[in-house]
Amino acid sequence: MESRQAQKKISISEQGTASAVVQVRWLGYAACAAAGCLWGTGFYFGKIALREMSVGHMVLYRFLFACVGMLPAAFFSRNRRPWRRVETRILLLSAMLGIPIQFLLQFHGLALTTVSHAALMVGTMPVLLAVAAAIFLGERLDWIGWLALAASTVGVGCIVLGGHPASSSGARPTLIGDLLVVVSLAIALGWVLMNKRLMDVHSPLAVSAWSILAGTAMLAAWVFAFDGPPPVRQVSLSVWLALAASGLLCTATTTFLWNWGIHHVPASRAGVFLNIEPALGSYLGVRLLGDRLGPLAWVGGALILAAAIALTTLGHPPLEPEVLLE
Repeated sequence: MESRQAQKKISISEQGTASAVVQVRWLGYAACAAAGCLWGTGFYFGKIALREMSVGHMVLYRFLFACVGMLPAAFFSRNRRPWRRVETRILLLSAMLGIPIQFLLQFHGLALTTVSHAALMVGTMPVLLAVAAAIFLGERLDWIGWLALAASTVGVGCIVLGGHPASSSGARPTLIGDLLVVVSLAIALGWVLMNKRLMDVHSPLAVSAWSILAGTAMLAAWVFAFDGPPPVRQVSLSVWLALAASGLLCTATTTFLWNWGIHHVPASRAGVFLNIEPALGSYLGVRLLGDRLGPLAWVGGALILAAAIALTTLGHPPLEPEVLLE
């Protein structure tokens, strides 16, 4: 009788653990999806700010606002253990790739192309991330995952091809602008993979906070050296609001949400939520910058939604509780 009761208690405990694992997994996907939604507004806010300042000054203000949100997190985040020298080097390299290099290239590209085309280029990121995670992290993506990633990428293409540059601005995409955005995405892969490695031993909040603070310091040194001090008095209220939103929402909040999310789900599967960014970014470009939204855009939205549902509900490999739960 005691043996049966013990087995029953073990079974209940295992069920509770499995339920907790599933709950954390869904929270991880929700965090990645929220990050994708907020990132999707970044190009739009950036385009507003670029009307009154250079790329370097715009990116610097964006990350200065992000630092305001990350300073408390940096000093009050819980670390599992002190940072070792090799981890500090990885953090600094990650911060350099993920902030000054990636964002300066990306927004220089945005200045030379349209919001819709920049969004289309971002649509290549999930596939790049899935391949990189399989090569460098040893993650496995089944045929459902690859099909979902392909469908979501096609969906992004449909959305962007369904819109046209605004006739009021006369903006036209350029090859160099598109290529700069693609190069920035390849560089961003290093940031994602190194952050995931750091989060094996440090909390996502600590990695996110210190990465942004270190990267912003590097960015400030570059901008002051090559662009000079950023403008203050001649900046309009609408641009200040766009900069604050891009820093606090599109950078600080998204970095934490994304890092927390990929800490609890495979990076290759989380990659599909990166397609929310180009989908929403393209939609904002169409709706707010005067492009037309055609039938292809509706098809693209359906593909992205179907891909996200399939990737998060079908074909999951067994998840180990000790990997997911802190």
